[in-house]
Amino acid sequence: MVLVAALTIAQQPVSAADAPQSFAVNETPAAVPDIRFEDGGGKPRTLADFRGKVVLLNIWATWCAPCRKEMPTLDRLQAELGGPDFEVVALSMDRAGPEQVKKFFAETGVKHLALNIDVSAKAMFTLGAPGLPMTLLIDRKGGEIGRLIGPAEWDSPEMVDFIRGRIAAK
Repeated sequence: MVLVAALTIAQQPVSAADAPQSFAVNETPAAVPDIRFEDGGGKPRTLADFRGKVVLLNIWATWCAPCRKEMPTLDRLQAELGGPDFEVVALSMDRAGPEQVKKFFAETGVKHLALNIDVSAKAMFTLGAPGLPMTLLIDRKGGEIGRLIGPAEWDSPEMVDFIRGRIAAK
C-alpha cells in the first residue's frame, strides 16, 4: 500500500508549489531548441547526446561573478546525484576557449563536472537567456521541466530533493 502511494506521488507532474523558490516550472515540458557545443576535447555535442537522463543545463561563464560562486554547488550536485539517470551539463560561454575553463576548474576545485563550451555563445541566445547564469532542468525526453534565472545553491537540501524527485519520476 505504501509503495503504491509512493509510486503515485512520484508520477504526478511537477507543480510550481513543489519547486524551490525562483524555479519557474512549466505546466507541461516545453520543447528545448537544438543547441550545439563542444566537450573539453573539442568533440561536437548536442543536448540529444544526453537523452534518457534528466539534465540540469547550466549556462555560465568564468567572467560571471554569480556563476563563479555557484559552480562549486553544481559540482557537488553532480558528485551527489550524477550517474546513468542524471547529469549536470555546465555549458561555458567563454570566448577565450576551453583552457580558460580548465584553469577555472583547477582554481576552484571543480572535479565532477565535464567541460562543455560554446565559444560562439549562440546557445545562450537560442535558449533565450536574459543573462548569466541561467539553468534549465530537462526531462529524459529532452523537454524543459523548468528554469531558473540567476544563481542558486544547487546542493541545498531543498534543491537536491526537488531534482531527486524529477529523477524518480520516470
